[in-house]
Amino acid sequence: MRLHRNTPPDTNTDFLRRYARGMLRSAQSDQPSKALPIVRRVHATGAVTGSRVTELYHARTTLQLKHMFRTLAAELGYATWDACKRDIDRRPPEVLDRFRLDLGAFGDREHIWFADQPTAAAWQRKHGGRMVEYGKQAVVMAA
Repeated sequence: MRLHRNTPPDTNTDFLRRYARGMLRSAQSDQPSKALPIVRRVHATGAVTGSRVTELYHARTTLQLKHMFRTLAAELGYATWDACKRDIDRRPPEVLDRFRLDLGAFGDREHIWFADQPTAAAWQRKHGGRMVEYGKQAVVMAA
């Protein structure tokens, strides 16, 4: 986060770089409640090949920033981090709301979770609010 009002906001790439560093710290944590969710995300995206979640968890200290970048790129629909970097700053900042939600950026709003995006979109049309896709799920922040 920038502290000075006169500085331009971070680019999407800047945000993702900071977010990836936080992911790496969490992944390498001794606390399973911090490490395991990140290890599962890395495994689910195939950022590290040839290991099961349990093996990856036990080898989590070998994870590197490049694995976090690959994970984020895959979660955003890109084949590689390089492809993500070339394109992500052309997309609206809202494309990263799923990650901002993880950081508590919408903490002052009521969060209503849904199993999928179509169900959340139907609820949002009827009740209003802001929808954020979160993996296969979606969340609507009440208006």
